[in-house]
Amino acid sequence: MSTVPLPASPSLEKLRNEARRLQRSVQAGDPPALALVAEHHPAGARTTTERFALSAAQLVTARRYGFRSWAALKHHVELLERYWWDPDQPVGDTGEDPADQLCRLACLWYQDDGPERWMRARALLAQRPQLSGAHIWAAATAAEVEPVRGFLAADPSLATRRGGPFGWCPLFYLAYSRLDPTIRAEPVLQIAQLLLDAGADPNEGYLWRGLPTPFTLLTGAFGYGELGPENQPAHPHSIALARMLLEAGADPNDGQALYNRMFEPDNDHLALLLQYGLGTGNGGPWKARLGDELASPGEMLQDQFGWALAHDQVARVQLLVEHGIDIATPDGDGHTPVEVAALCGNTKIVDYLVARGAPAPKLGGVDALLAAVMAGDRARALAFPAAAAARLRAQPWLIVWAAARGRPAAVQLLLDLGFDVNAFGRGDIPGKARWQTALHTAAGEGHLDVVRLLLASGADPNLRDNRFNGTPLGWANHGHHDDIAQILAPITKDIGQSDSPAQG
Repeated sequence: MSTVPLPASPSLEKLRNEARRLQRSVQAGDPPALALVAEHHPAGARTTTERFALSAAQLVTARRYGFRSWAALKHHVELLERYWWDPDQPVGDTGEDPADQLCRLACLWYQDDGPERWMRARALLAQRPQLSGAHIWAAATAAEVEPVRGFLAADPSLATRRGGPFGWCPLFYLAYSRLDPTIRAEPVLQIAQLLLDAGADPNEGYLWRGLPTPFTLLTGAFGYGELGPENQPAHPHSIALARMLLEAGADPNDGQALYNRMFEPDNDHLALLLQYGLGTGNGGPWKARLGDELASPGEMLQDQFGWALAHDQVARVQLLVEHGIDIATPDGDGHTPVEVAALCGNTKIVDYLVARGAPAPKLGGVDALLAAVMAGDRARALAFPAAAAARLRAQPWLIVWAAARGRPAAVQLLLDLGFDVNAFGRGDIPGKARWQTALHTAAGEGHLDVVRLLLASGADPNLRDNRFNGTPLGWANHGHHDDIAQILAPITKDIGQSDSPAQG
C-alpha cells in the first residue's frame, strides 16, 4: 500500500474537505477515487459506492497519508498545530519591534545561525540597553535577572507564556540565546530557577517545521547541529543549565539534541544524559505525544553507537560500552558492531570491542575487501581476486565515503581498483545518493592530503554538487579551509560569489 507525505503545514479543515471531496467522487463513480478506495480501505473494491460514508472517506484519507485511522491522523495534526514552529515566520528587520529583533538575532533558530548575527544583537543592545527590560522574553535572552524577577512578580503566568519573535516561552529564549559567550553562569542559572519555580516546563519543545524530533530546552542548551559548533555553539553554560533542567524533570532521551551533537567527537552532553538515564525509561512526554514517530530510548542510544562505530569516534564508543550498550547483536544488515567498525576501517574500535568480549569480525568476500581497503591494508586488498574488485566497484560512492573519512591510503586503493575519481555519493554515510564528489567532500572537510591525491588522479575541480550547486572550491571556502581554497581557486572556472575565496 503506497502512501504520500502530509502536505506542509497540514490543517484538519483542509483534510476534512479532502475527505468530503473523496466521498463525493466515490459516490459519483470516479475511477481514480475508486482506485484510491480499493488500495486503502480495508474492504477494498467491495466498498459500496452509493452509500460511501464520510467516515469511510476519512479512513481512506488517513491511510493514504500513512496513518492507521482518522483518529490517529487527527491526533497527529493537532499536535503539529499546537507545537509547530517555522523559523521563516518571524518578520524581517524592517518594522520589527526592537526588543523582538534583539531576541531573534541573539538566539539559535536553525536558519542562518552564526557569530555575525550575535554581533548584531550585541551592537543593538549596546545602543539601546533598555531593550533587555522591554519584556520577559528579551530579559531572558539577555540573562537579566532583575527584570525577569520583576515580570514574574507582577504576573507569574509569564513563565509559561509564549511570546517574542518566535512564540517561545521565556526559558526557551534563555536556553537558545548566544548573545554573550562570556556571560557568567550565575544569572543564567538564577533565571532558569526563577522560571522553573514559577511553573516553566522543563520538557518544553517545538516541532521545527513539523519534524517529529522536538527541539527542546536541552536541545538549545547543548547546541550544535548541521552548521557546526562555530555557527551553532553550545550555550556558554550548557552543562550546568542542562543539569538544572534534568534535575527539574527534563527527559534525557532527547533525539534532536543527540542528533545535533553526534557529528563532533566531544561527549560532555552524552555523559550527562547517560547519568540521568538516557536509553532507559518510556521516553517521557514527547514519546507519549508522538508515539512511533519518535524513536524509543533504546533506539536513540543504538543510533549514537552506530554513528560512533562508523565515524571512528573511539571515546564515544568507549563511553557507551561502559554504560552497557550491546556489543554483540547484529544490525539490520546482519553486521555486528565489530564488523561495522571493520568495514569502516576503524581498527582501534575493532581492537577495543574484541578486548571487551565482542566476537571477532567474520567478514568474507567483498565485505572483507572493503575492510582491507578502508584500513589502508594494501597487501591484503590487492590480494583479492578481480571478481571481488568488480563487485566493490558496483558501489562507486565508496570513494566519497573514503574521502570523507580523510583516508588517503583508502582513496588510493579504490583508485587502483578502478574506481571513478569523479563518482558521486554522500560523505556522512556510505550511500549511493548522488550528492557530491570525493573532491567536494575532502575540500569541505579540510583533508588536504586527500585533495592533492584526488587532483593528481584527475578529479575535476569544476564539477558542481547536486544539492547546493557548489564547486569543491565553494566547499573549501564554506569550511574556511584556506589552504585548500588556494589550491583550487586557480583551477576553478567561472568562479561565482559562493566560490570566491573566503574573506578574513
